[in-house]
Amino acid sequence: MQKLITLKNGLRVHFVPLASTQTTTVLVLNKVGSRYEKETVQGVSHFIEHLMFKGTKKRPSSVQISRLLDAIGAEFNAYTGKDVTGYYVKADSLHQKLAIELLYDMLSHSLFRPNEMKRERKVILEEIHMYHDNPLMHVDELLEEILFEGNTLGQEIAGTVRTVQTLTHRNLVAFWEQYYIPSRMVIVVAGAIDPSIHSFLDQTFGTLKPSKKVPEVFSPFTPQMKSKPRINLQYKETKQVQFALGFYGPSMKDEDLIAAKLLAILLGGTMSSRLFLSVREKKGLAYMIHSGYEAYEDIGYFWIQAGLDQTRLPLALRTIFAELKSLKTHGILASELAFVKEHLQGKLALQLEDSADQAQWFGRQELFLQKTLSVKEWLAICQKVKKKDIESMAHVLFKKEHACMAAIGPFKEPEAFETFLPKVWF
Repeated sequence: MQKLITLKNGLRVHFVPLASTQTTTVLVLNKVGSRYEKETVQGVSHFIEHLMFKGTKKRPSSVQISRLLDAIGAEFNAYTGKDVTGYYVKADSLHQKLAIELLYDMLSHSLFRPNEMKRERKVILEEIHMYHDNPLMHVDELLEEILFEGNTLGQEIAGTVRTVQTLTHRNLVAFWEQYYIPSRMVIVVAGAIDPSIHSFLDQTFGTLKPSKKVPEVFSPFTPQMKSKPRINLQYKETKQVQFALGFYGPSMKDEDLIAAKLLAILLGGTMSSRLFLSVREKKGLAYMIHSGYEAYEDIGYFWIQAGLDQTRLPLALRTIFAELKSLKTHGILASELAFVKEHLQGKLALQLEDSADQAQWFGRQELFLQKTLSVKEWLAICQKVKKKDIESMAHVLFKKEHACMAAIGPFKEPEAFETFLPKVWF
């Protein structure tokens, strides 16, 4: 049975015991990411994440940190998002105290040495180039850039070449001091759990000092109606066009979020979904086409992505929009709703076998919602979603005035791409 405790400094810790495993995952989530960054320091959250592995007072080199974890066969990594930064260690349960102590050491005593910052700056610049040179990976960044234009939510997580080159040591340390504080952290220990780690967590993470200053918050995003779709293009002489389409929708705090997620599965989330069958199987227009739903605290968006030959783009777009129109006009079958619910339940069962995924499940809920639902409780809510809820969500989402597009291919001007759009939408 999962349990929540609060350390003496206010830091929240979730324990998620799993009887079927001999491993333990320790995950630390911090409520900070690229949407908290001012324009001049874009990429600072991601830069800090990289430098956490470069040495602490106790372990002055990155080799000492990695060798210690490699010696016990642990999996370890970190990631930065728009609104969260996460650090985790997954290891044999015999080493769970080591995992906790090491994460505490990294998050509270990293050295952030200027010479390491200089070296890592080159690595991050190469990472930015890697994403920009990969259309499949970069088109979603272009979509969010146009969806959230004018808001920090549209910024790339790694920052820009210019901002990464100009970030200073003072920028980095000031940002770390402002946001890496107990009130913004959640720890999850999942898997085989030693009861004695309760007190050990207080001896380590419980000693982090609360901040006397209130960290700056992000500016919420409000969608603006437009007379025609907004398009974000990256010119690239490629044989295959990467295309993405997005529509605004409910946030992670909205009750109808589940309906949006189920709709995404129904439309393009499986190899038997409407879009997959109509675009790939029946007409052979694309190798890859799928849809999904991304939710933040204040907004969310439904997305469709496809990769296809430029000559097939006009017919593919007409086919996609015809499916959206059909969904709004004719609704869905009861059997389709039953199918996507069963699919979701099966996917979650497979995904949450792992202690690391269990840690993510409870950690993100606690961080953003300050409450947690078990998978069983969440699926019970999902089962209550009705056919009319999905059909109503289609009308909420698929509005031409809210549509945004991104594409990577041989288009130098938006007008060149607009010629491919169907005359009649939905």
